[in-house]
Amino acid sequence: MEYTPARIKDILVDFLKTFKDLRNELKYRTLISQLPARNGISIIVDYPDLLAYNTEISTNLEKEPELYLKAFDDAAVEALSIEDPVYADKVRKEIHVRIRELTDPVSLRDVSKLQLNTLIMVRGMVVRSSELRPMAVIAAFRCTNQHLTFVEQSGVALKRPIKCETEGCGENKNFELDELETEFIDFQIIRIQELPEELPPGQLPQTFDVHLTGDIVNTARPGDRIILTGIVKAESEFSAGAGKLRLFTYRIEGNFLEELGKSPEETEITREEEEQIKSLAALPGAYDRLINSVAPAIFGHEIHKEAALLLMVGSKQKKLPDGSTLRGDINCLLVGDPGTAKSELLKYVARVAPRALYTSGRGTTAAGLTAAVVREKNGMMMLEAGATVLADLGIAAIDEFDKMRKEDRDALHEVMEQQTASVAKGGFIATLNARTSILAAANPVFGKYDPYKNILDNVNLPIPLLTRFDLVFIVKDEPDPARDEVLAKHVLDMHAKLTFPRTPPIDFQMLKKYIIYTKKLDPELSEEARKRLSDYYVELRRLAQPGQIAVTPRWLEGLIRLSIARARVLLHPRVTEDDALRAVALMRRMLETVAVDQNTGGKQVDVGVLYGKPLSERNLLETALETFKKLEGTGPSKQPVEDNAFVQELEKTGKFNKEDADKMLKTLYRSGQIYEIKPHFYRRI
Repeated sequence: MEYTPARIKDILVDFLKTFKDLRNELKYRTLISQLPARNGISIIVDYPDLLAYNTEISTNLEKEPELYLKAFDDAAVEALSIEDPVYADKVRKEIHVRIRELTDPVSLRDVSKLQLNTLIMVRGMVVRSSELRPMAVIAAFRCTNQHLTFVEQSGVALKRPIKCETEGCGENKNFELDELETEFIDFQIIRIQELPEELPPGQLPQTFDVHLTGDIVNTARPGDRIILTGIVKAESEFSAGAGKLRLFTYRIEGNFLEELGKSPEETEITREEEEQIKSLAALPGAYDRLINSVAPAIFGHEIHKEAALLLMVGSKQKKLPDGSTLRGDINCLLVGDPGTAKSELLKYVARVAPRALYTSGRGTTAAGLTAAVVREKNGMMMLEAGATVLADLGIAAIDEFDKMRKEDRDALHEVMEQQTASVAKGGFIATLNARTSILAAANPVFGKYDPYKNILDNVNLPIPLLTRFDLVFIVKDEPDPARDEVLAKHVLDMHAKLTFPRTPPIDFQMLKKYIIYTKKLDPELSEEARKRLSDYYVELRRLAQPGQIAVTPRWLEGLIRLSIARARVLLHPRVTEDDALRAVALMRRMLETVAVDQNTGGKQVDVGVLYGKPLSERNLLETALETFKKLEGTGPSKQPVEDNAFVQELEKTGKFNKEDADKMLKTLYRSGQIYEIKPHFYRRI
């Protein structure tokens, strides 16, 4: 049936005035009557309501959106005129009907010429957003005789009048734009990209530029996941000298935009699934069952799987009255020999976590990790989100962490502690949320971990970054005939049967739902748990010898996060003493492997190892400075110290061999404690 614009408008006016919801209330008439009170200019219409009211009109709306949306806007103005004629007259040109919840959403990858000039609904992630600019809708031009001519605008270029519309004026060339009489609307461009979990392996992610106008500008920021309703358009590209090209690009004119469930906590879980999750948590040995369900293709590595499980669950970010926040996300670093399944664990976490991104350090830049400001060909500045911003409220799994350039890696300092990513470029200063847990893997400097050296000598990472990890584990590949035989059988069985040699207690999909459910919980710290954590922290502080670096409050916060995560995993309403003890055991295991000073035989825990100054090295440094002072002399008779004399004197102390003495000379020079006055001769600062 053919509908005239007037007939379409009448049907839509009737729909807005008479449609009743399940509670038998006039749904849209109520919404329209509330617009003046909140200065609103948008009426959100649920597509299923229109479909139930008139199937033909709703189907035509998808096929010919421009005609039907224009009629819908006119219908909304007419319906508003009945409720409040004064307000309707004031916002007549700004009122828009926005369509929500189309019945057949389209994947961004499937958008093609078949969808051109139709209304579609897509899901995607905002990766760029432009600055806000005014765009002319109806441009006013004055001729040389000061007559006004109004020209309705569409497309990119500003359309000028062919001739003056005032009777008797023959001007057809000289026109000037009158900005005061021109009507403008807010305009913004965002770029959306396929969601990482929907991207087929080995494919480039599909992206689309979306043009937003009116009151939906600035409703989405880089990193947000959105549902978008809009009209697919083809836009011709330009080339200098050739004008418009045959090659066109897709864009979407946004009609309605809303944020997808921003956090995994908002993902729906059915009542049956909830009951199943609760029964799993109530089983004896539930915690070990969950650990054994993580990465079942990997043999062993229980401690690292436990760390990965707690990292995926994490704890809630807390806000204080002054607006400052307490970080809830757990960061973990795995340092170890090649072939120990570090990368496989990272990829598994990226698949099972509700929201996660996997990236490798080799091809990663600071802008790619955090955020950047870029200038488009049209001159607009765009704010572009990097991996940690796109993984907001999720996990960033970064492999080959040690292969990144120092300046790129330094960009993570702010992300890991403050959970924001700041960018300042060309006068643009912006701070984006990056509430991200970081799971990183790094290889030793010399290919294999040297057990006789401290961690900083084994891995190419700066101290400030290393201390921002709540958990650091060394993954060693040590031959053990009995274990190696079992591992070989595990790998061979997996290849032969194409299944896990041992069926995981909880399957992949259920574990995914389980983690989502745990993230809804917010257990409070019990008095017993607080005492356990406090006692362990005080004990660590007390164990520090004079001159030794002690643990900082950052370690206590890490213990709290781990305790809460463990309580969430077992669905505890309060953090129990057992949860606190498990967190302490995990931290103790880390300290006994990572924070031991290998210079003293690797028997004593010394947190200074992670800060680059274990007690043994501090003592050697004091010895070296005392030796330098003695050679230099005092008072007016001070003499510059020759490098060879200094090295020989250090060797005489019995604490240094020649290699260590040379290294100490370089350390003193690099740290600025001595300076070179002429080749091979030094003075103290």
